[in-house]
Amino acid sequence: MEVVIQLLLSGISQGCVYGLIALGFVLIYKATEMVNFAQGEIMMFGAFFAFTFISILELNFFLAIAATIVSMAICGALLERVVLRPMIGEPPFSVLMLTIGLGFLLRAIAGAVWGSEPRSLSAPYTGGVFNVQGVIIGYENLVIIAGTGLLCSLLFVFFKFSRLGIAMQAASQNQLAAYYVGIPVKRIYSLVWALSAAISAVAGILVAPVSLIDPLMGFIGIKAFAAAIVGGFGSLPGAIVGGLIIGIVEQFASLYLPPGFSDVTAYIILLLMLLIRPEGVFATMQRKKV
Repeated sequence: MEVVIQLLLSGISQGCVYGLIALGFVLIYKATEMVNFAQGEIMMFGAFFAFTFISILELNFFLAIAATIVSMAICGALLERVVLRPMIGEPPFSVLMLTIGLGFLLRAIAGAVWGSEPRSLSAPYTGGVFNVQGVIIGYENLVIIAGTGLLCSLLFVFFKFSRLGIAMQAASQNQLAAYYVGIPVKRIYSLVWALSAAISAVAGILVAPVSLIDPLMGFIGIKAFAAAIVGGFGSLPGAIVGGLIIGIVEQFASLYLPPGFSDVTAYIILLLMLLIRPEGVFATMQRKKV
């Protein structure tokens, strides 16, 4: 039973990382109908920014977190304004290929700036363990779970009660109607990209103390994309639920199934979901009428 509980907590921790990156996919898609396949690389940049502020510039840990989130939000807004906005009206396939190319570009930039050697990030809670009745889990995993819960609560309050959050929801549901009632849709697009990049930066900050930071860590975005589809592409709660499903199943697969099988678990779950329930756990996608 102790092993099961420990695997469950580890799976929840890993699933939270997938879920946060999946949130970025869903936010951008709901607002702009674009799929940003560079979302994992944006998370990777957030981890490197945190490493720079904490280990190189030696800023206070919490000040470095704030600086990382703000920096990545600015980067997200700039990406939308400079790279993605000129693609509005272009075929979806062109935008898709652009974001894939953007991912390659970001990996190359990270390798040129920080090098390809894996880096480690030390946090005030690194190395601590929580032991209750034989169940041992690191403080890093607990911080990931708590941080994800806090961020999701803040996002719920933001979208439910703030004028900007309500404007983002309006723009995602009907861009033309939002424009007619005075909502600056293009500015909302930039803010959505900024918010998405900030969320991915949080994911990078949370995962950095438990894994090495390198330019290839952005490939985790592929599993996050699978999590977004499993949860229901278009549902914010679904992104978190899809991430948790994949994270938990991966942990149990690593123990009870042959070695290496857990690496493909996310894609098996994705295929099964597409066969059984293509709309995902939370079916929020709407068909457009022409």
